[in-house]
Amino acid sequence: MGQLTVRYFAAAAEAAGRDEEVWNLGPGTDLDSLRAALGERYGDAMRRVMRSGSFLVDGTVQRDGAAPLGTTVDVLPPFAGG
Repeated sequence: MGQLTVRYFAAAAEAAGRDEEVWNLGPGTDLDSLRAALGERYGDAMRRVMRSGSFLVDGTVQRDGAAPLGTTVDVLPPFAGG
């Protein structure tokens, strides 16, 4: 697969201790694999964000964990308001 830019927002950035980073992932890596890796790397704080937050893959909301990743993934916490 190559390089993937992961961008973190609000509580996700707090959990990761950064706003953005580049991951080198192998072929066939999907959103579920990234979720597992994020939880392993950043622990319970990131797991809490991912349980109720969402992911944008190349600017599109992605809910299918088996979906392939693009070049950019945004990790978004839940947002209040409407």
